[in-house]
This record gives sequence, C-alpha cells and structure tokens, in this order.
Amino acid sequence: MRKHNGMRPQDVAVLLKIMALKDQDWQMQNLASELSISLSEISESLNRSRIARLIDFNKKKINRQSLLEFLEHGVQYVFPQEPGAMVRGIPTAHSHPFMQKHFKSDLSYVWPDSSGDVVGLQIEPFYPKQVEAVKEDPLFYKLLAIVDVIRVGKVREVKVAEKELEKILA
Repeated sequence: MRKHNGMRPQDVAVLLKIMALKDQDWQMQNLASELSISLSEISESLNRSRIARLIDFNKKKINRQSLLEFLEHGVQYVFPQEPGAMVRGIPTAHSHPFMQKHFKSDLSYVWPDSSGDVVGLQIEPFYPKQVEAVKEDPLFYKLLAIVDVIRVGKVREVKVAEKELEKILA
C-alpha cells in the first residue's frame, strides 16, 4: 500500500488536463508530452489522485463530483495564492477572457510569460511549464484560470467561476 504524502500543485493541472480531453482516450505518454511533465511524475500524480479518490482505481476516469468538491472547497487552502509583483504574462483568474465577460477590472492577474501581452500581478502557475501547455489547449487554459479565480477571487467572482466549473465538469 502506497503512502499518501499529500497532493502537489501539478496534480491539479494533470486532473484538469484529463477533464479538458473530455471523453477522448489518453495515455500517460500523451499527458506527459502535452503538459511537459515527465512520465514518472505523471504516474506519481495519478497515484496521489487515486489515493485521494479523485480518480478511479484504474487511473482512467475522474471522479467528477469529488474533483469539483476539492476545487470548490479545498484548493484555495491546499494551494493558496497571493498575487505578486507586476509582470508581463498570460491573463488568468478574472483577467481570463471568459471571466472578463462577467467582470471588468483595471487590475490584471497573469502567469509570468515574457511573450505575454498583458502586464499584471503575478499568479504562480501550478507547475513550471503550465504556460506552454495552455497555449495549445483553450479548454485547459480556461479550467486553470477558473481555478485561479477560486484561489484569489472575491465572493462574486468565485460564484461565477464555480458555476462555470460545475457546467464543464457535469
């Protein structure tokens, strides 16, 4: 029996990437390649998620309700985030295009990226290569940005994010 030493930030990204794939068949090699995470780390991530009951025993099917509960009620405590310095990057949280349809703000949140076109307060991505991965997958990008709203948003923003997350994960 494996010991569970707690979730790691990249575990959230791995689970959200699987959700972004919808019902497509996937292999660990594909996840590793698309996320720029080593195959061994993908395997360990899936093991941690299995032990936490966020993915089934075969590590192929997300337990959607459990993941939704974790994202809505736990992620902000397990992986808290305080906006940092002003940097150039890719919009996240309420600065993501989806959230901008609902909220206007003069202040932007971004994941650091020297080729980004927005300057805003830095939000640390869940793992180092996250910015490259979101450039290739719009739904994955949206899911991660919505989770960032839950981590750093105000109550009204969080409610919109949770509603959208429920819709996507349903």
